[in-house]
Amino acid sequence: MNYADTQNKEQRKYFIAGLFFAIGLILLIGFIFTIGSSKGFTQRKFHVTVLFREIGGLKEGAPVRLLGVTVGSVSNIEFLDKDVLGRRVAVDLAIFYKYRKQLAQSVIFSIQTEGILGEKLIEISSVDGGPIIDLNQQVIGKDPFEVQDLATVFANAASSFTDTAKGLSQIDTKGLADVMIESSRSLLVTSDELNNVMGDLKEATKKTNRLLDRIEQKVIEGNLFKVF
Repeated sequence: MNYADTQNKEQRKYFIAGLFFAIGLILLIGFIFTIGSSKGFTQRKFHVTVLFREIGGLKEGAPVRLLGVTVGSVSNIEFLDKDVLGRRVAVDLAIFYKYRKQLAQSVIFSIQTEGILGEKLIEISSVDGGPIIDLNQQVIGKDPFEVQDLATVFANAASSFTDTAKGLSQIDTKGLADVMIESSRSLLVTSDELNNVMGDLKEATKKTNRLLDRIEQKVIEGNLFKVF
């Protein structure tokens, strides 16, 4: 094998290697583009800033959902230099532009918990009759409802039930029974009086019916004025 054949053989190897490299690169770019499109990386987005008192473990990259549909993600979380209505944490949401129309109404941004691991996300829910929010301004969000808050509610309810039980235990049961007995007696007397009245009314009704029957009969006979 001469020098020329050896050189051509090496060139063919480099060409084939380069061709495979180019094909692999094209496939990789296509794969990345496909995944990016499905995840919305290439879609146009707009940003909404929501303010919270605390975010309960919300992280950047967490999903933003509207009626269960993922419409964006959390792009940034930072502290404010000054309080805004008691809020110190600003959460920047990157939302797909095609859903902007759905947000042009009265909505609430709240932090919700998902799954057994307690992962946090932003839930957008509509409110009937509320004011339409300006997406170009900072929006006040609804803070997460933590398990500790639920425990506090149950503790307060238990304390209230305990106080009620104590109050009931201090009631004079004998005095209450006497009042109930006296009330029962009064109801019986009233019932007897009503029965007497109903009896009198029944008797009066009978007499009236007899008189009307006599008048009707005399009218039929043509001698009404002889009744009296």
